[in-house]
Amino acid sequence: MIIGIVLMCLLSKRDEKRDNASTHSSFGAMLKYIVAPLKDRRMILLIPLIAYSGLQQAFVWAVFTKSIVTPVLGISGVGGAMAIYGASDVVCSLVAGRFTSGLHSATFIVSVGAIVQAVVLFWLLLFYSPVEGLLGAAIPLFIGALWGVGDGVLNTQLSALLGLLFEDVKEAAFAQLKVWQSGAIAVIFFLSPSITLQAMLILMAASLVVSFGLFLLLTLVVEKPSSIRA
Repeated sequence: MIIGIVLMCLLSKRDEKRDNASTHSSFGAMLKYIVAPLKDRRMILLIPLIAYSGLQQAFVWAVFTKSIVTPVLGISGVGGAMAIYGASDVVCSLVAGRFTSGLHSATFIVSVGAIVQAVVLFWLLLFYSPVEGLLGAAIPLFIGALWGVGDGVLNTQLSALLGLLFEDVKEAAFAQLKVWQSGAIAVIFFLSPSITLQAMLILMAASLVVSFGLFLLLTLVVEKPSSIRA
């Protein structure tokens, strides 16, 4: 991985007309280009949602499998639960991507995904307890399917939003996407052995509320100049 990262840093952007023309004359210039989106308030407002997308992915990998699936279905049930989560994620990604046409549609789709995951989080936090029997076995599978809906929405819509909002610096914008996602994933894996399920659910719910609120503020910031020009 380290060798791959070093080699990527040595790559230069190719111009469509002049393949041999290097855009970045040095590593410092390329680094400056990568961090340039951080000066844009739109990126600052979008970063919390990007980070939450990493948190919710790590939550299903590290916490959902350990604290919700395993006590009910056992270790052998983890694969089936994750398969249902993955299938739901794929279907939702395809559907959400098909209906994405601009900022308005992306806002609506993200809102649906955020509401679905918020319902799951608050239900787990306030009402959930392991149940025996067929119903008890079905609940973790159903939770996994719902969580996959939210993940599919975030995967497609964040990519669409970065392409729409940062058309001139797409590479740098997508670099920010992976940086913040990976950092958030690491946080969950470091915290999961040390805190309770209730504390993790509170952290996830708070992160979702804050990130979604800032995302709605982002839509207002983007729409305001458009309405003024109109």
